[in-house]
Amino acid sequence: MKKHILIRNLLIDLLMAGLALVVFALFHHVLPRQQQSMGIVIPNPAQQEEAGKNSSLTLPEDAILIASAGISDSTAMSARGGKQQNTGGRNGKNGMNTKGGSALSGGESEAGAEAAAEEDEEAAAPMSEKFAEKYTESVIVTENSYSSPDISITVTENTLGRATYYLADIYVRDITCFQSALARDTYGSGFRDSIEDMALLNNALLAVNGDYYGNTSEGVVIRNGVIYRANRTDCDVCVLYYDGTMRVMPGSSFSVEEAIAQGAWQAWTFGPALLDLDGGVLTSFSSTGRIISANPRTAIGYYEPGHYCFVMVDGRQKTWSRGLTLVQLSQLFEDLGCKAAYNLDGGASATMTFNGELYNKQSSYRKIGDILMICEPN
Repeated sequence: MKKHILIRNLLIDLLMAGLALVVFALFHHVLPRQQQSMGIVIPNPAQQEEAGKNSSLTLPEDAILIASAGISDSTAMSARGGKQQNTGGRNGKNGMNTKGGSALSGGESEAGAEAAAEEDEEAAAPMSEKFAEKYTESVIVTENSYSSPDISITVTENTLGRATYYLADIYVRDITCFQSALARDTYGSGFRDSIEDMALLNNALLAVNGDYYGNTSEGVVIRNGVIYRANRTDCDVCVLYYDGTMRVMPGSSFSVEEAIAQGAWQAWTFGPALLDLDGGVLTSFSSTGRIISANPRTAIGYYEPGHYCFVMVDGRQKTWSRGLTLVQLSQLFEDLGCKAAYNLDGGASATMTFNGELYNKQSSYRKIGDILMICEPN
């Protein structure tokens, strides 16, 4: 009799624990919940120089301490000279990637500095003066392309082994054409919408899913020049700057002060990085087998300032496309000639829309918390 009572009590305890976990998950991952934003607005360094202002923006002392401690949700702060905003993903815990060691090691500061110097030289020629032959005087739209005085997009369907992927080749004259948007225009967890509705609401010509930032409190969230969050993370961070350069770094190497001083325009936390510091293929990743194996994928590639690409890999269909492994995705970006590439949220999140058409044939896909998009300048 006592044995039955003990078993009953144990089952009741397990049931209560399970209910508590369900309630916790609902409040933290399912039910929409607005979060406190850091609200730091990052000015464009080039515009500051043109205006004759000091382009080296610094954080207030208390903001520096909070950011370096990895705690940003408790207090909203604005950088000196900036404005404060009270706006309110599943994060791939893939860590850093390895190729006989860490591909993006914080100890590789000299290599990183050299790479940064090379990119700075590339960025010396303004984006507005590059790729003139790609743009057109008026808007021209075809079944798989779009061109205007500021944007050129071409989307192609391709196969790689038993996978089908869509490649969007992108040129922009102004980095503000490369934007992000949050579901319901709100920063927080649990806010989701379809990529079609988000693209339509934001006048996006081309859009792909983002990093599902709202599924975690870790990592860096910078959207359209506003720092919403800058917490510690073991994941790789991808930063796109006002000058058009894009860099992927370990989360431990990210600095709020550097992001402000160098003019960060967007930043995502998911990963992993898909190329090494020399733009070479990676064959090993510090990640789980489920993440590494063949899956639907979304990723961004960087050639040089003003030239990028989105890749969306369809998957989980035996007769259509089985997806790509991370190694295959890495090889694809090396073959494309990208200098840097970054994995975004995938699986059922992997979606792309172009000119109102959904480029996705997997049997089911979920609503998402944020998108990357290409838009005409305001």
